[in-house]
Amino acid sequence: MFPKFNFSLLLIFYFIMLPSFLASEEIKLLTYNTHGLPAIFSGDDPDKRFPLIAKQINRYQISLLQEDFAHHEVLLNGLEDGAIAIRGNKNQSNFCLFCSGSGLTTISNLGKDWELKFYNEAFNTCSGWLGKLNDCFASKGFQLISVKSPAGKEFFIINTHLDAGRDNSDRKARESQLNQILTKVKQELSGEALILAGDLNLNWNDDQDRLLLENFKSNLGLLDPINGVQVESGWSIIDYILYRNSEKTSFDVIKKGQDIKFLTEKGPLSDHPALYLKLKIN
Repeated sequence: MFPKFNFSLLLIFYFIMLPSFLASEEIKLLTYNTHGLPAIFSGDDPDKRFPLIAKQINRYQISLLQEDFAHHEVLLNGLEDGAIAIRGNKNQSNFCLFCSGSGLTTISNLGKDWELKFYNEAFNTCSGWLGKLNDCFASKGFQLISVKSPAGKEFFIINTHLDAGRDNSDRKARESQLNQILTKVKQELSGEALILAGDLNLNWNDDQDRLLLENFKSNLGLLDPINGVQVESGWSIIDYILYRNSEKTSFDVIKKGQDIKFLTEKGPLSDHPALYLKLKIN
């Protein structure tokens, strides 16, 4: 039996630490294509949209963004103090003055007791310079983030944006890009818990795209908790959040869907839905 003094101290310590410990092992994750092209191409006023996007991002522990091209500084100005924003790979082309980086940005609002490590990789293939949605003007690729929680749970996150377009060459580029991610994961993350999210440009309603998606999920053992269904109607289903568990780290989905706070009275803040998962990390 514990001495009364020591047992009392133990209870005090337990009830002080319990709320912060429980909160630290839950994570709310967003994936969002921000439609961040220069205003001349985007067809609207991104300088007005991006502060509103940043405001909503502040509600998430991890935000995985795509097409964060021309308005990155506007986005940063709207983030809370302490937020960490890591951009993807820069322009990989030495001869193209008009080319850009990947457009990928990961924003973390996790506390200092979380450990994050970032790796960026450009895709080896693309489809389209002048035509086929001009994907080659951006050095698309993926971000790989290693995460260690305060309780010591380790997992990985991938943020990516695949080639767009509906031609066969576009689909072949997407297949090659998926294979590049697949090779990376199998070589370096075998058996590790993983969350993969982004604009995959794999149309849920296209049989060939769906086959690529299902093969990719099967090869890596990924689950699709949103299951190709958006909360609000009218979106093309090309954005996904996929995950898998490991022997040491697993996820319980607490909540999932589309964040309708990215829809304003003047319209949506992008031409893509904002998808999220709230996860408990075990």
